[in-house]
Amino acid sequence: MAPSLVHLPNGQTLTVSSVFAGFSFKANDLNVHNSAFPPGWTIIIESQEDIEDEVAVDGQTSHDAPRKTHTRRFRNPTLHGDNLFISSISNPSNTDFKPATSPTRQIAMMLWATLWWYFHQPKPNPYITTKGLNDHIAEDGRPKGDWRINIKREGIFKGRHLLPKLERMGIITSEDSSVGESVDDRNGEGWMKMFTSQRGFWLIDPRIFLFTLSPTMHSPYPGASPYPSRPGSPNREGFALAKPETPGEMPQGLMTPQAQSPGGPFASGSHLPTYYPPPPTIFTFTNNIRHPIRQKPPAQGETFYTRYIPSLGQFLSFRVASLSHKSPTHRGPVSDSTPNFLPPGSGVTQGSLPSIANMTINPNDSDLLHKWMNDPRVDALFGMAGPRSVQENMLRDALNTKHSFPVIGCWDGKPFGYFELYWVKEDRLGRYLSSHDYGNWDRGFHALVGEQEFRGPHRVKVWMSALVHHCWLADPRTERVMLEPRNNNTKFIEYLQDVGFYKEREIAFPHRQAALMKIQREGWEAPVL
Repeated sequence: MAPSLVHLPNGQTLTVSSVFAGFSFKANDLNVHNSAFPPGWTIIIESQEDIEDEVAVDGQTSHDAPRKTHTRRFRNPTLHGDNLFISSISNPSNTDFKPATSPTRQIAMMLWATLWWYFHQPKPNPYITTKGLNDHIAEDGRPKGDWRINIKREGIFKGRHLLPKLERMGIITSEDSSVGESVDDRNGEGWMKMFTSQRGFWLIDPRIFLFTLSPTMHSPYPGASPYPSRPGSPNREGFALAKPETPGEMPQGLMTPQAQSPGGPFASGSHLPTYYPPPPTIFTFTNNIRHPIRQKPPAQGETFYTRYIPSLGQFLSFRVASLSHKSPTHRGPVSDSTPNFLPPGSGVTQGSLPSIANMTINPNDSDLLHKWMNDPRVDALFGMAGPRSVQENMLRDALNTKHSFPVIGCWDGKPFGYFELYWVKEDRLGRYLSSHDYGNWDRGFHALVGEQEFRGPHRVKVWMSALVHHCWLADPRTERVMLEPRNNNTKFIEYLQDVGFYKEREIAFPHRQAALMKIQREGWEAPVL
């Protein structure tokens, strides 16, 4: 298998190469990132296949009898026959990086990155065939199985407490939820049949696992954040702490912000994971509607979702819209970044080189909306055409709304569309639904694509599924995502159905007839890649 390049959502890349019985993972960009990943690690992955589909017992077929299997080298994913463990790790020099405060979290990060690579492989045939039971049925009528990979208690996973910790972090699971009989936890009883499913992997927030190592004082590698503290703030000795480095010295791929520009979802000056659990449920009333107090959205211009789309060769990102008269500078990763040829200690970093990521070439968000809303195609759906003040007031109202916020979608940092993410319960839509139609945490969104070059069925499916993905990650209590497109917008409705939405019924709004489209967390598998 030829080496492949893996793009992580924070902009870092890994080179994956085939080795004996497995694959080696090599972290790139150590000269421009203070990567939390070791320079490399190796996994052993193999596939088990059934030799017989049934076993004869006393002349009769038993589908519950043990099946004979054989093990082969991994070539392509199987539905549930692949087994994986990390066999070795190559750690960076202690003279350059401080050892990870939590080795378990570092191992979890390596496992997460490995699974990110694995679940980007071609999806296996989901249909389950049992000889003598359903092999006479057409394939699309047979039962479907969940795609999963088994995590073996071998290699570095042999540690007494490692798999239990990984299970608590949510990255692996088991169908055996019992305590178990054994009083000796060294034998690993109860931890021999761990796995990660495709569905479960995509529902866990990557911010739990992606973080950075702290460089030593004399390390040639740059820090993940040039802000050790607020600029010029005093310490206990009365001296000012180090001033921040110039924006040109910031590593691009980690989405480190400028002082006046919010960072992305992985930016951290503390070198710790940036995931925070959702707040507790506290209810309040708005317009006589009882609903949970909502957490504040990200700041204006802040990127809250980013992911590399291999089928398009570009990074998709979403940021909060801004009223600034200047175009928000894109700080996230892009696909056409300069190759990493920079030597350590050269004084030159990726962020100081010209790239689309640090060039301000776009109009501001009000100008974008003015252009898009005056397109006859968009105006026919949104009805917000008019002078620039119309769109600016629309954006100002959206930023001041408590149950929703405005969003700009970008391909490689270039804006392509406008979206509004909302909580259904307080939205206009909630007034037309019965209480059993939605939950306290269900979401919805409005959408438009303004740039002609970014239209097309595949791109639509990618950003649709990405917004749904964000809703699942933003709060694990969200069980449904809803849209209410105009009922005669058949093309858009077909796109929604292609990514898993279904039409429940129609709703008569005062100004239009709408199709109520829903997607359930339980029925969702993965974002479009």
